Amino acid sequence: MQLTWFDSNSWLIEIADKRILLDPWFVGSLTFGNLDWLFEGKKLNPQPIPENIDFILLSQGLEDHAHPPTLKELDHSIPVIGSENAGKVCKEFGYEKITTLSHGESYVIDDKIEIKAVKGSPVGPTLVENGYIIKDLTNGDSLYYEPHGFHSQNLQTEERIKAIITPLTNVKIPLVGPVIKGQKSALEVCQWLKPEYILPTAAGGDIEFKGFLINLLKEEGSLDSFRSMLKEANLSTQVIEPKPYEAVSFAVNV
Repeated sequence: MQLTWFDSNSWLIEIADKRILLDPWFVGSLTFGNLDWLFEGKKLNPQPIPENIDFILLSQGLEDHAHPPTLKELDHSIPVIGSENAGKVCKEFGYEKITTLSHGESYVIDDKIEIKAVKGSPVGPTLVENGYIIKDLTNGDSLYYEPHGFHSQNLQTEERIKAIITPLTNVKIPLVGPVIKGQKSALEVCQWLKPEYILPTAAGGDIEFKGFLINLLKEEGSLDSFRSMLKEANLSTQVIEPKPYEAVSFAVNV
């Protein structure tokens, strides 16, 4: 299994000879509802869209996960797997094959990879988006991804996971509460899943952010403080801090 981080929540997952593009943002800026005065992210070192993509995997339908300019640019014949909300976005863009997964549902690729949807981040008062457990059925390697740090209690019944991708610091808005949960939330999911490795996501990377909302966001914690939390909890999980655009490989357990 090999993982490459492309800033924000964008990852390339290479597993069981397949290349899966996760929550991609490669083209243009990132805004919500075209309100760039409220929030805008711009890549300082834009990268080309990776080639030979086998599947697109989307956790949410919001712009920072189902990024409209990027989805418009990607080959619409690439199969999409995503939440119901993400599927609606891709349908509007004319994607040819869209598979939506509800919580607890799975999709199997060529009898080699299982992608299972689990409860993820709440978006609004009634909608809960997806997290995913991705398992290599040929060797047992597995990956859990949840981009905002909202982890389902049902994960306590899952098998041990090789690696986790999730936020490791908290981001809050005063009087509103957390929009991204790391630290204690990440520690808890490590206690459940006993991963060998954990990698942070939702961090900026080579991105410049501006807008009114940026002035309100407050980040709490650090990777070093999280490492200390793991040590105090007697967990051997290794924190890996990925560098943008550099692949991280994980050896298969024997």
